[in-house]
Amino acid sequence: MTETPTLSVPEAFLSADEATWLAAVDAALKGGDRARLTTQTEDGLKVEPLYGRREDVVAQAGRGASQPWTVIQRIDHPDVSAANAQILDDLAGGAGGLELLYTSSSISGEQGVRIDDLAGMERLLDGVILDLVTLRLEAGHESGSQLALMMAYLDKKGIDPDSVDLHAGIDYLSWLCVTGRFRLSLAEVEARVQDVACGVVASSAAVRVFEPNGSIWHDFGAGQVEELACVMASALAFLRCMEKTPVPLDQWPERFGFTLAAEADQIGTIAKARAARRLWAEIQDACGLTPTPMKLHMQTSFRMLTMNDPWVNLLRNTVAVFGAGVGGADSVTVLPHTQAIGVPDSFARRLARNTQSILMEESNLHKVADPSAGSGAVEARTEDMAAAAWDMFQDIERAGGMFAALESGAVQDRIAATAQARSRDVARRKRAVTGVSEFPDLNEKPVAVLASAGSDLDEIVDQRSVPEPSDGARFSAMRHELLNGARIAGFIRYGNSSQVPAVQIRPLTRGRVAEPFEHLRQTADRATKALGARPTVFLACLGPVSEFTARATWTKNAFAAGGLASTGGEPVASEAELGEAFRASGATVACLVSSDRIYAEQAEPAARLLKRAGVSHLYLAGKPGDDEAKWRAAGVDTFVHAGADLLELLARTHEYTGIDAAGRQEPATSEASS
Repeated sequence: MTETPTLSVPEAFLSADEATWLAAVDAALKGGDRARLTTQTEDGLKVEPLYGRREDVVAQAGRGASQPWTVIQRIDHPDVSAANAQILDDLAGGAGGLELLYTSSSISGEQGVRIDDLAGMERLLDGVILDLVTLRLEAGHESGSQLALMMAYLDKKGIDPDSVDLHAGIDYLSWLCVTGRFRLSLAEVEARVQDVACGVVASSAAVRVFEPNGSIWHDFGAGQVEELACVMASALAFLRCMEKTPVPLDQWPERFGFTLAAEADQIGTIAKARAARRLWAEIQDACGLTPTPMKLHMQTSFRMLTMNDPWVNLLRNTVAVFGAGVGGADSVTVLPHTQAIGVPDSFARRLARNTQSILMEESNLHKVADPSAGSGAVEARTEDMAAAAWDMFQDIERAGGMFAALESGAVQDRIAATAQARSRDVARRKRAVTGVSEFPDLNEKPVAVLASAGSDLDEIVDQRSVPEPSDGARFSAMRHELLNGARIAGFIRYGNSSQVPAVQIRPLTRGRVAEPFEHLRQTADRATKALGARPTVFLACLGPVSEFTARATWTKNAFAAGGLASTGGEPVASEAELGEAFRASGATVACLVSSDRIYAEQAEPAARLLKRAGVSHLYLAGKPGDDEAKWRAAGVDTFVHAGADLLELLARTHEYTGIDAAGRQEPATSEASS
């Protein structure tokens, strides 16, 4: 009988200490400074190469051990019947909650559920047992009226509002940053929100009214520290809003939920979730509130999704959910991998659900409470992130609070600076975007999405009279009117749309990091469709295959990031053969590719030859160093290398190949004659 093999680990591995590791590092660096191994996050937080175990910490309170997080599925189809079919499919497929993204939401774009009356809500939720699921509303400026409609629906169905886990999603400061304006004054906006809160409390409904939403600040471009600071500053602003209501102080925390973005930065996502709980506890304590555990929802980042090679989004989402689960999120929404392209179909939604289900049911990720406690890397990032976010939060408070900081532009300036720095890193591929700026696939097949276009509700003539906001009177009246056939649009009174808004600030723009490269790809794709062939760059490879293969592969991927194909790339026996190969390619742009050793011997004559052969713009793959002047004199126009602004280089290459901004291609002319 064969004995069962046992695992043995070398004693040298188990007994290695930090001194042994440092000795190995010094040997590998060959005398170089160890500081080279220390990096920084985009927020400026230090990341050491090695951390020891932290013996001085205990598990942080959050989601309990063996308590799975709730799988939330976003519902964003404008057609009510289609949205209902999605809901039933999602719940049958393992979702434990729904997020209704309305067309009025600040993040809906051209998507979103369009519900205007009780009949529409009945069609949307037909077949749903609401007291068994978590229900999240994301309705933007219609949050109050949509919540009133939901409450009217519960009234009609005879469902106890206290039995429904309902989140209203009110975050009027992030809404403000999308449009840059309020038609009402801040006092009027807050009066309406206070009225909603009072109406909810009076009805004994267990509704979390406020939802400071970090995923929106994240999509504006905020770093992790800035996201936390904006969320906490918004939360404090909403607490101050509650001061003007008769709602008892001890009930305030239970009216709050929080949303944060989960990114493909595993340690950063874990640390952000843990830091958020510490910050909220600190704020509650400072405000004289009895600290109540944060109700934390996390949503996978929209900013990180790509339209090109969307299958990579499955990997990004998996890492993000892992971070959210380990970080202690109470619920998680995974944006399907096709979310950046259009309304996801049933297959994409199924993959989004299964990403969470596998991590819980097969990997048992939820079994341990705060499993990262004691990890030196996670504890350090959590502490540093919380401290940096608290500093920014205090800066916002010194500026007069979140609204004042937005009016002055201080918050926008800081977020814009972070976003610009990130964009520079993406353009130079210091931050690689797999499938877009790295390893692009020009032959990828399109994925399926659903065709739809959302639209906001319009003001209608059938206006309903409701009282001014006052301790829940307006909310209760809307609830009553909606129960009796009113439409939400009947409560919208914007007045003259051309009038000057009561509040104006500098808005922020929501976007994805891959968009600049995707724009180049789309432009090149339109030209390809018009011409029947993809615009190309000729790779003029010098020397034997062993000398140029690695650099040729890198260069081909670099041009493909802009939607440009590469031709050539084969070894040639002579300069004459190189010239013939270029002329036969039909390209007008070429790139010399080889090793530095071969360049020293052949770059100059090859450059002159290619220029004589008709190359309109000549690249050389690699850094020129001391040879730049002589290579430029021989005809090299641009050098392609790691660290260069590839986005700018590709935009210029589009010009050189004759592709205009509309994706049409005209015959390219040489630079000398243009």
